[in-house]
Amino acid sequence: MESNPLPHAWGIPAATAVVRSIPEDFQVDEELGFPPDGEGQHVLLRIRKRNTNTQWLARQLARFADIPARDVGFAGLKDRCAVTSQWFSIDLAGKVEPDWSALDSEHIQVMEVARHGRKLRRGSLLGNHFTLMLRQFGGDHDELERRLRQIGSAGVPNYFGEQRFGHNNANLEQADAMFSGKIRVRDRHKRGLYLSAARSLLFNQILARRVADATWQTLLLGEVVMLAGSRSFFTVDILSEQIEQRLAIGDILLTAPLWGRGLPAAREQSLAVETAVLQAFQAWCNGLEYAGLRQERRPLQLGLKNLDWEWTGEEALRLSFFLPAGSYATVVLRELVSAPK
Repeated sequence: MESNPLPHAWGIPAATAVVRSIPEDFQVDEELGFPPDGEGQHVLLRIRKRNTNTQWLARQLARFADIPARDVGFAGLKDRCAVTSQWFSIDLAGKVEPDWSALDSEHIQVMEVARHGRKLRRGSLLGNHFTLMLRQFGGDHDELERRLRQIGSAGVPNYFGEQRFGHNNANLEQADAMFSGKIRVRDRHKRGLYLSAARSLLFNQILARRVADATWQTLLLGEVVMLAGSRSFFTVDILSEQIEQRLAIGDILLTAPLWGRGLPAAREQSLAVETAVLQAFQAWCNGLEYAGLRQERRPLQLGLKNLDWEWTGEEALRLSFFLPAGSYATVVLRELVSAPK
């Protein structure tokens, strides 16, 4: 099972560049969106790491604090080949707090320590600040800047990034085998990865259809829209000037389903698109429902905040922006540059 090539919203980029030639070229700083309580049984650590896997580091933190791995929490996975700062929670109920500075090494630095009342859960962050270096740039500077202004204004399709699907789409292969009954997956973590990959692929396929049809920013009859800054959504049964205006100012966002149990929220034209795309994946839809996942929605459009760029030479561009939780910098980059051949 392979994910099909995804259409570009603004055309295939003519420019080329190398991304992540060194870890420092891809810097990510996590923003929780809430202040630590200042008290409680959990210690929040903000750790800056280089070339380090999030889950590996979580296991090291558990070993260092002498607690079970399940008592270490984090809000999201961060790229390994990068320099990233992110928060971890350590449940120290009944334990003496260790000297966190002893963790510091060439690749790990403890930057902040605070107390908090609850464990960090996946997704419990506001978003991420990205600072990226694009090197060996080949193309027209003015054209790239025109495209940067375009995505700064209109955003990009909110695809799930390819890292969601595992190396060589391995997570999709396993999901397909699991849904067809060829394998049984008892490991909860692996099972969760495969289910998430399957859901993400289905979302991407619906969004890809909307991009190909040039309707990913167009309100259809029966559209399910999400209130900006929340998970709440409602179905648009009647198109009106007021609804169109709310969409234009970003008060509401178009969505597609993250498949699971429950009746589809879409109606009319929107439902027809979703149904047509998902017909080829009925076994996957059934598998996701059988796994107990409930149907949710995800915005079609990804907006960038604080977009800025600076040329540091003819062939190097420093790019910075903020993205909300659950979105991918790689889907922004794919609208800007391609890898050199």
